[in-house]
Amino acid sequence: MSRITCWAVTDGSAGMENQCIGIAEAMGAELTVKRIRLRRPWRQLTPFLRLGTRWAADPSGDPVAPPWPDLLIGCGRQSTAVSFAVRRLSRGRTFTVHIQDPQVSPAKFDLVVVPRHDRLRGPNVLVTRGSLHRVTPERLADAAARLGAPLECLPHPRVAVLIGGSNAVYQLTPIIMGDLADRLAGLAKSGAAGLMVTASRRTGADNEAILRARLSGTSARVWDGGGENPYFAYLALADHIVVTCDSVSMVSEACSTGKPVHVIELEGGSPKFRGFLDGLYADGIARPFTGALESWSYPPLRETEEVAAEIRRRMAAGR
Repeated sequence: MSRITCWAVTDGSAGMENQCIGIAEAMGAELTVKRIRLRRPWRQLTPFLRLGTRWAADPSGDPVAPPWPDLLIGCGRQSTAVSFAVRRLSRGRTFTVHIQDPQVSPAKFDLVVVPRHDRLRGPNVLVTRGSLHRVTPERLADAAARLGAPLECLPHPRVAVLIGGSNAVYQLTPIIMGDLADRLAGLAKSGAAGLMVTASRRTGADNEAILRARLSGTSARVWDGGGENPYFAYLALADHIVVTCDSVSMVSEACSTGKPVHVIELEGGSPKFRGFLDGLYADGIARPFTGALESWSYPPLRETEEVAAEIRRRMAAGR
């Protein structure tokens, strides 16, 4: 039996693309990644204007041409025009899925997947607690086997520390970073915990320098940015996870492990982020980071597999 063919359509943003790819991988689909670009004014007007003209597509993006896939998974505003066009040109044969609120009627897609802190609801709207991703037990085990040896000297409990940074709604300032680094150093100075720390591009050089300086001489390993990112290995080998609150994807990935997830609350926020975090706290999945390590259990958040199963069911049922 041939595999489902699938396009993952985004503007190339990693957070969007990984959600689409995660579903395709969970379905075992034959995947083609499409990073699309639209010209002005279509780029600004999408999704309110269809891709109904040969001038809309920018040649710097990947081509959108037959053969049409069995499944198209899009995320982000620019992908909606491509979804509309492919659904029309394939005469409805392509099953179209949109991740996140498309800002148009969900009836324009076969299925829309939104986190519950978004308000969109409907008969073809599937609601998740967080974002979708590519973290699986198999991927974590593989990363731990390949990258875990240098971490064997760290004491238990081992703590994966995932540091994001400032974005449109949160701020990670040097003052906040210094306070956070001191709390982390308090865990590692006595050797009572081993820290496995990775920072993102949004962390910033100044903040990362503060983090490294405060953790120097402790039982902490801070990824230096060289070689393969040990992010998956850290998740696999951790007994606890400490993660900044600025990324729904990063927090969702941490919660997929079933390990205690301690969330570092940064300055700022928004109603959507607040709703997301408070929902996890209420469900007993995550807790705010207090500087101490607490233990609790919960069913791992494996929503990518659940969404993939629902897509299979709807495709088999002819929508």
